[in-house]
Amino acid sequence: MGPLPVRRRSKGSARRLRALAVLPLLASPLAACGSGEGSGPPTLNWYNFPDDSGALQKAADRCSQASHGRYKISYNKLPRAADGQRQQFVRRLAAHDNSLDIVGLDVTWGAEFAEAGWIREWTGAAKRQATAGTLRVPLQTATWKHKLYAVPYNTNTQLLWYRKDLVPTPPKTWAEMLDMARRLSRQGKPHYVEIQGAQHEGLTVWFNTLINSAGGSILNPTATKPSLGAPAVRAAGIMRDLARSVAADPSLSNQMEDENRLAMEAGGAAFELNYPFVYPSMKANNPTLFKSFRWAPYPRVDAHRPARPTIGGIDLAVSAYSRHPQQAFEAALCLRNRENQLTAALVGGLPPTLRELYDERSFIKAYPFAKDVLTSLESASVRPLTPAYQNVSIAVSHTLSPPSGIKPARSVNTISSQIDDALQSKGVIP
Repeated sequence: MGPLPVRRRSKGSARRLRALAVLPLLASPLAACGSGEGSGPPTLNWYNFPDDSGALQKAADRCSQASHGRYKISYNKLPRAADGQRQQFVRRLAAHDNSLDIVGLDVTWGAEFAEAGWIREWTGAAKRQATAGTLRVPLQTATWKHKLYAVPYNTNTQLLWYRKDLVPTPPKTWAEMLDMARRLSRQGKPHYVEIQGAQHEGLTVWFNTLINSAGGSILNPTATKPSLGAPAVRAAGIMRDLARSVAADPSLSNQMEDENRLAMEAGGAAFELNYPFVYPSMKANNPTLFKSFRWAPYPRVDAHRPARPTIGGIDLAVSAYSRHPQQAFEAALCLRNRENQLTAALVGGLPPTLRELYDERSFIKAYPFAKDVLTSLESASVRPLTPAYQNVSIAVSHTLSPPSGIKPARSVNTISSQIDDALQSKGVIP
């Protein structure tokens, strides 16, 4: 479990905390990347997930050149695991480390970092530029208490992937999909539904998608109390029904996104709920199966109500301790501009947050499912916006694991109680 939002401490204890937090950084190679206080232009340190495609480095180089000597951007790679990324940010920002300028935040961290005072609010012209032409739902992830604290850099959403040689017409609802899987099983054909059932964030995303698709939410609109109720019981029931059916992969309780991808490529599944990265992977790894690999909107809970898949992505924020905030805001806007978002999509496989790019020919060519991604994003849901999100997610994923052991009403009551304790900063999270 990660640290809770920072509370006020005495000046003496705060100084001791900062001193202790800074000590490990002195030996860290990351600390060697200073903010460029020499005679030349300042160096803005951008910390983001490790990108192997080269798209992020290209964006940093482009924006450095476009600044015409006002600043240079240094792209610093974070650890690969999201937990490791967050821990590094929390440790360094709690220590008021001024060598961070632009921070790439997972969409679940904005509220926590804003409430702690670690990132700056976007206002005025910078805010207008950040919101212009940006998709509505990704902007929600960058907003806390009606204020904008980051700019969406990229987004992501799940689709239903299926084999057309097994399923001529894709299912529209979860009930239809399970019926199809049962029928395929009786025929002795591949029939698994691949989805994230391991005790991790993917399990929380699955639950959040289902509860929002059923017309509910995990928290109330002010993020002060759990909401849950009947939609949550229904969502938990769908998860349990899949886990106890022939549609469940035997490895469901240990599977994450990449295991789902591999299982689908191996040929044992008929359906997969996953992100668009599976498309180029299938093309490269199983060209024969790729010929029958298709996509469709995420399955609905109710036939009359659109599904609301949970989005992912990265938001760019400006550190509260940056010595160059004006340049950092300018640089962040450049890093996620049209040209750089298109490169990130085409080279790095990261769906853009700018609406206009979904009409771009080169993007549509690389993403033949671009229209479905856009439709999904426009009706999507976000994970609960709260500084206590890490605890909320733990309460959900631990209670619902393994999915076959879910007791819908009882499990939802447990989640509700644990979330209530987490929001009041009491109780013990498993």
